[in-house]
Amino acid sequence: MKRDFLSFPLHLIVHPFDGYWDMKYEQKGKLRVAVTLIFLAFLAIVVQKQYAGFLVNFNDPRQLNNLNELIYFVFPFFLWCISNWAVTTLMEGEGKFKEIVMASSYALVPIILVYFPMTFLSRFMAQEETSFYHLFNTVAAIWFVLLLFVGIMTVHQYTASKTILTMILSLIVMVIIVFLGSLVFSMLLQIYEFIANVYRELIFRT
Repeated sequence: MKRDFLSFPLHLIVHPFDGYWDMKYEQKGKLRVAVTLIFLAFLAIVVQKQYAGFLVNFNDPRQLNNLNELIYFVFPFFLWCISNWAVTTLMEGEGKFKEIVMASSYALVPIILVYFPMTFLSRFMAQEETSFYHLFNTVAAIWFVLLLFVGIMTVHQYTASKTILTMILSLIVMVIIVFLGSLVFSMLLQIYEFIANVYRELIFRT
């Protein structure tokens, strides 16, 4: 079991078409592994922001808040999954919400594999060597996007063009959800302030 925990994600990032097929149809993907990968990716990003060498790190560690970082990572991740599920449900996608979460989380493996060692190495890099740091981080990001593309295409059994379309629509839906959520929150806040003002007015008059 422990071997599968490590070997399957590594197999998937090298052979994504076979890996995602096995995840969906051979039941090799595990939700607990997906949750672990999400946590490790979040940890890799936090460690990089806090401990990367000063030549490549433009963040002030004193200003970083791990709770905020968790929200900024986990919220967009699950918002993506919800948006993609909503869009693909309307576009005859075969993927379940659980499969979208697993496909998206397994795509994070390159970030985990690259960020941790590059954060450590960055503390010993000279100025002329920092280009390797940015190169490997860029490769990890591109690798993540490609894996996410293959994962979404496989779990929904889409063509490449339809996958691109649904991913773009998912991003648009994410923006709409955030906008509507902010609007609702603002309205609720105004209602609360109105009720509080009325209450205070009644108290002062009695």
